[in-house]
Amino acid sequence: MNEIVGSHDILLVTLDTLRYDVAAELAAAGRIPHLARHLPDGRWQRRHAPGSFTYASHQAIFAGFLPTPAAPGPHPRLFAASFAGSETTARRTFVYDTPDLVSGLAEAGYHTACIGGVGFFNKQGPLGSVLPGLFQESHWEPEFGVTSPTSFESQVTCAERLIRRLPHDRRLFLFVNAASLHQPNWFHLPGATEETGDSRETHAAALEYVDRHIGRLFAAASSRRPCFAIVCSDHGTAYGDDGYTGHRIGHESVWTVPYAHFLLDSTSTPAEAAR
Repeated sequence: MNEIVGSHDILLVTLDTLRYDVAAELAAAGRIPHLARHLPDGRWQRRHAPGSFTYASHQAIFAGFLPTPAAPGPHPRLFAASFAGSETTARRTFVYDTPDLVSGLAEAGYHTACIGGVGFFNKQGPLGSVLPGLFQESHWEPEFGVTSPTSFESQVTCAERLIRRLPHDRRLFLFVNAASLHQPNWFHLPGATEETGDSRETHAAALEYVDRHIGRLFAAASSRRPCFAIVCSDHGTAYGDDGYTGHRIGHESVWTVPYAHFLLDSTSTPAEAAR
């Protein structure tokens, strides 16, 4: 990461509430081709979330604690605040002398920008302003939120505008919190209704919807220079698993999340990325 920071733009996308099992099944079945083409061997990495709901997990992620590989460790981290005795800070870790990754990258010369999705990013009150307040620039509109059937494509359009107006020589750390997977998501599955509600199937349909538009985001993020991308979930959610529904609970469906990081080159056009 010490070679990446300063030479690459950085993109972090949290697919809010995405379950690992659904993400893995869709990748294996060829149902998310635009994401799968960037996954190592076409597969998501199985990891454990640092929190069981959006606020807790993102506070940890922005402190450098990305989802942890679901295997015995220790696991060296990509980013870490300077912290005496840290067992997961390694030679290749990018270490910063600020309280969080966002300000650490700002200190390294990055313009930091947030495009919010779920309510913890809506800036409509003190609590919804904490996470976006970490960034130099932040955006949220109702069209980006959980009740919008076109939330992700609206967020991508915002990202494209943001990137176009940024001076070419300024490095960018762009964070996007995709709200489409979060309930309600029934409207992403043809034939589903508000009465039938959300399900594992509508959750999967929401991921397919995100996949149809994420090529545009990857193309924009890599349009100025190579980009280091991290795409992961912040936590999963239960759809009746062992009698549980929702998240902010200690269940396997909540703690186990998909994760990937990869390099995007600067040669793709939006049309190529969408194929």
